[in-house]
Amino acid sequence: MRAKNWVIGAVATALLSFSGQGQAQTIRAVMHADIKIIDPIWTSAYNVRNYGYMVYDTLLAMDENLVVRPQMLEGWKISDDKLTYTFTLRDGLKFHDGAPVTSADCIASLQRWAPKDAMGQKLFSLVKELKPVDDKSFTMVLAEPYGLVLESLGKPSSTVPFIMPKRVADTPNNVQISDPTGSGPFVFRKDLWRPGEKTVYDKFKDYKPRSEPASGLSGGKVVNVDRVEWLNITDAQTAVNALLAGEIDYIDQPEIELLPLLAKDKNIVLGTYNKLGGQMNLRFNTLHKPFDNAKIRQAALYALNQKDFLIAGFGDEKYYKECKALFICGTPFATDKGFEDKLNSDFARSKEILKQEGYDGTPVVLLFATDTQTGRLTPIVKSLLERGGFVVDMQAMDWQTVLSRRTRKEAPDKGGWHAFITTWVSADLLDPIMMSYIAATCEKANVGWPCDPQIEKLRDAFSRATDEAKRKELAIAIQVRASEYPMYANLGQYIMPVAMRTTITDQLPGPVPMFWNMKKKQ
Repeated sequence: MRAKNWVIGAVATALLSFSGQGQAQTIRAVMHADIKIIDPIWTSAYNVRNYGYMVYDTLLAMDENLVVRPQMLEGWKISDDKLTYTFTLRDGLKFHDGAPVTSADCIASLQRWAPKDAMGQKLFSLVKELKPVDDKSFTMVLAEPYGLVLESLGKPSSTVPFIMPKRVADTPNNVQISDPTGSGPFVFRKDLWRPGEKTVYDKFKDYKPRSEPASGLSGGKVVNVDRVEWLNITDAQTAVNALLAGEIDYIDQPEIELLPLLAKDKNIVLGTYNKLGGQMNLRFNTLHKPFDNAKIRQAALYALNQKDFLIAGFGDEKYYKECKALFICGTPFATDKGFEDKLNSDFARSKEILKQEGYDGTPVVLLFATDTQTGRLTPIVKSLLERGGFVVDMQAMDWQTVLSRRTRKEAPDKGGWHAFITTWVSADLLDPIMMSYIAATCEKANVGWPCDPQIEKLRDAFSRATDEAKRKELAIAIQVRASEYPMYANLGQYIMPVAMRTTITDQLPGPVPMFWNMKKKQ
C-alpha cells in the first residue's frame, strides 16, 4: 500500500510542478515499461523503440497503408542499373542542439544500425560504399541489385534506423550511448529523467514537420502539446485509479481484467492504435544445453499451446486469435505449414523426443518479467514445459533486468538464460527479412543467437525475389524450416487496447504509440 500511495503522490507532484507554467499543456501517460535505456540501437525493446520515435526521426517512414514514404528525405534517385541510390535530405532539419542534420550524420547512423538489425544486415551485406555527395546528399552503392533497399531504411519497428548526430553514432553499437540528442519532434529532458519514476519530453520548437498530413509513421509530425510525461506506475489498479481520477491522461496497455471498470466511465475511451495487433513469443537461447539441440526445442513446441496464453492474457476473444503463422495472420505470407502438429500441448510427444535426445534434466532457466502484461504469463510456460518433461528454473525480475540479462551469452547457471516471453507488433512480422527472430546469422543474430545456413540461404533468396508468388513459396519454406530448427515459439496473436481520457484526441493509427498529432482539450 505504501508503494501505491507513493506513486499517486508522484503523479500529484508532477501535476503541481507544471501547473504554474501558464497554459502549457502536458500529456501524462503510463506506458508498458519504464525507460532505463536510452539507446534504441543497442536494444530492440519496444519501450526504447517508443522513446526513439519521440526523440529521433527517420530517413523514410511507413504510412498507414504500409507504403514507404520519404520522411527526413526530400527524395532519392536510383541509377538505371539499380546499383546506386542517391538520397537527398529536405531543408530545415536540425538536431536538438541546433546543429544542421548532414549526410555524414545519416551515414554514421546507418552504419551503427545495420549490424544490429536483421534487415540492415541483409542490406549491408550488399553495400559496397556509402559516401557523402555534399552536406545534404549521399549515395549508397550496391554490389548487386537488391529489392528491399527502401523497405529496409523505412522499416517501422525494432530495430529502427534512427538518425543521430555523427559524434553520437560513431559510438560502437555494442556500447550504449548516453547523449540523447536527436532531431525528432520531442526533446528528451535528461535533467528531469528519473528512472523508476518518470521520463519527460518537451516539444522541439525548431522541428520542421513535413507539409503533407500525417499517415502512420510518415507525413507531418505536428506536436500540439508542450510536454509529454511517461510516469512509471507498475501497479495496474493504481494506474487505472489515476486515469479515472484524471491524474493521468493515457494508459498504453491497461490490464485486460480492468477494462470493464474503465468502460463504465463516460470520461474514458478504449481503443487501439495498432489495428493489425501483435504476436507473443517465447524466445529460445540456442547456445546452451539443452536448447542447443533443435530437437529439444521442438519438444518445447509440442509441450506448449497458444490458447492457454491467450485466455490468461487477454480473456475476451475480441482481443486475440489462435494463429500459428509466424508472419502474422491476415497478411500475404500467413501459413500454418510446419506447425500443424505443434503448439497443441502434446505432452506425450514432448516426453518422447526428450527421451530420444537423452535429455538429462538440465534445468531450463526461464526469465520471468513480473512487471509486464505478457511477462506475467511466464508461469504458464513453466507449467506446460514441466508437463512435457522439462525441469524448469523460473527466475523473477523486472523487464529492464530481462533486457539486460538476455544480452548475456554466459551459461544459464552463470548469469545467462534459456528462454523468456516477449511480444512483437505486426509491423515487425510482415516478412522473413523484417522479422528479427527469424534471422539465423549466428553471433550477428538477435539475442538467442540461432545459427542455421539453410534458413539464411532461403532468406537471401527471398530478399532477391521480385515475383510475389516466388516470395510466398520462399516464406512457406522458411516457416517450415523454422519448425525444424525452432528459434522461438509463437504463443498467439492479439490486439492490445489502450485507454485514455476523452480530453485526449487525434491519436494516429500505426504500429507504435505516437504522441505527435495528439491533442489535449483544456
